[in-house]
Amino acid sequence: MFRTSFFILSVLWVVSCKRPEDSTSHGRVTITADESLQPMLDQVYQAYEHTFPETHFDVRYLPEHQAAAFMLKDSARLAFVTREFTAEEQKVFKSKGIKYNPQHIATDGVALLINRSNPDTLITLEQISGVFKGTVKTWGQLGSANQVEDIVLVFDNANSSNLNFIMKKFGLSDVKGLNIFSAGSNKKVIEYVKQHPNALGFIGVSWISDGEAPLTAELSQGLRVMGVAEKPNPTNEDYYQPFQDDLKWRRYPLHRKVYVISREMHSGLGSGLVNYIMRDVGSLVIEKCGLWPAKPFNREVILKKEI
Repeated sequence: MFRTSFFILSVLWVVSCKRPEDSTSHGRVTITADESLQPMLDQVYQAYEHTFPETHFDVRYLPEHQAAAFMLKDSARLAFVTREFTAEEQKVFKSKGIKYNPQHIATDGVALLINRSNPDTLITLEQISGVFKGTVKTWGQLGSANQVEDIVLVFDNANSSNLNFIMKKFGLSDVKGLNIFSAGSNKKVIEYVKQHPNALGFIGVSWISDGEAPLTAELSQGLRVMGVAEKPNPTNEDYYQPFQDDLKWRRYPLHRKVYVISREMHSGLGSGLVNYIMRDVGSLVIEKCGLWPAKPFNREVILKKEI
């Protein structure tokens, strides 16, 4: 009897000491993100994996709508998106007893790209609105003397965060009838603009904002980034590009928030990554990428006067 009891207690002790499936420092989970956020997210999760070698993230880069749907059907633990979930999407969480808690982690923007040969580098929100409402169709209507061809609008995907942001910004219900081209990815948008002088490309700014990344230098060649003004009749000082300081102070008119949304119900690897971004040096990685972290890392400098 004693031996049997001892054996059962031993088994229970081994089971209780068994490592959980995942924690903040080990395990493997799937996360999704809009492809416009890839350069930033690649650096964040790879830095986390380097800090905790027993962790691994399977990342699926999808158009934003699909990235959200992928997580809602429990095929991913986290979703990195540029909007909060809709009322319908929130119903899915409530129906499954999952607390909805989006975390604002960074500010980025949608950058407007033109070919290097196009000298027309300034545009207003009113002019962009005219382009998408079909009243402005050529570069000549924007005041360009050297480029007078029809404007070709170039996006990554039909359901991407870039197009969704622009449609919401200018109150558009659809883009039917516009001269618009879906390139397939942010990188392909850049390649298309390089090859077509009449193109106007829209990409997530992190693709060209990390000045230390070799890929940024490679992609930026042969391009111009347009300055955007919120005022209808601006001076030169009223135009802003998606530089980090102008994202920080929300001066760039096409800035937007980046969120991470979790369906994790325990303190696991997903929570670890979110905390790494919000409370640890993950925000420094975001800052290095040229975006502005929602909670900048507090770097304290202590000066001592030696006597």
